[in-house]
Amino acid sequence: RGSVQAALRTLLAVPWPSQKDIRSWLQLLSVLQWVLSFLLLGTVSLVVLIYLLFTSFWPIPVLYLAWIIFDWDTPEKGGRRLPCLRQWSVWRHFRDYFPVKLVKTHDLSPSHNYIIGCHPHGILCVGAFCNFITGSTGFNELFPGIRCFLTTLAGNFRLPVFREYLMSGEMHPTACPAPAHLCLPHSCPLLPAAMKGQSPEGAEGLQGVPGPICEKPMTDSLCAPQEAHLVSSFSFGENDLFRQVVFEEGSWMRSIQQRFQKMMGFAPCFFYGRGLTSDQSWGFLPFARPITTVVGEPVAVPMIPNPSRETVDKYHELYIRSLVKLFNKNKTKYGLQETDKLHI
Repeated sequence: RGSVQAALRTLLAVPWPSQKDIRSWLQLLSVLQWVLSFLLLGTVSLVVLIYLLFTSFWPIPVLYLAWIIFDWDTPEKGGRRLPCLRQWSVWRHFRDYFPVKLVKTHDLSPSHNYIIGCHPHGILCVGAFCNFITGSTGFNELFPGIRCFLTTLAGNFRLPVFREYLMSGEMHPTACPAPAHLCLPHSCPLLPAAMKGQSPEGAEGLQGVPGPICEKPMTDSLCAPQEAHLVSSFSFGENDLFRQVVFEEGSWMRSIQQRFQKMMGFAPCFFYGRGLTSDQSWGFLPFARPITTVVGEPVAVPMIPNPSRETVDKYHELYIRSLVKLFNKNKTKYGLQETDKLHI
């Protein structure tokens, strides 16, 4: 009895965590589950399914393979959107960890379609994900009548389980793969059907995020035959979340990255962030740095089925001007110096 009483007195003497401590833990856990899901869910699921194929549970991967074959085209058709997942409280903790903020500078009319370019890409596109996929920063309230789809590499939808995760909305409620034609100059890209004004929910907004070390000019993805206005956005602070190891041009590691990019459509990058225990330790969690995504003014683009090179260059130049103007107007408000320049 004496030992129990002593233990209880010791336990009661330990300071209980404050509400601030609990909030910090919840924020850290929300970011941890997001990073683990984004980096490991697809690969781990693939390994597990292959392993099960050689066990008595082999019907599970066989049935799932049959389902993928049957469901192969669903990502190109807009996926399986679950709006309720945009309101998960976990995304509010995710937002507050950095924190992330969305700033509106111009109205977007629900009578038009839009292609929003999200710059910069960063490592894991935290600004684009938090603002345009989750409902935590108030996109629906700022831009009523606009339904978002965030484009990402189609290869992400070839990974088992992860494709369901993206489409169903557990992490990317409105994800759909970027059409390959959008990466080809002088093309007539076929955007998802929802971009053509067929949705009863109003206009569509398609967010595209240029890759972090892509060598191609942005001209390649800025002109669509559908009448979709171009909107630039810039996430100030996105590049401060991780430290990236940059290999010099001509080095063998840079050569491997470029070859991998030609084969797979993206280049592997080497980065590190903070650890789980403290901001001073090394790990794969992003640093807690403020991110402010500013959405700019729409650039009106008419429907041009067969644009000439001059037409593509014209609207590309208009978009670049809009992006640079947005950057210069807001850079000093969100942590940059007046002398900082945006290099295209």
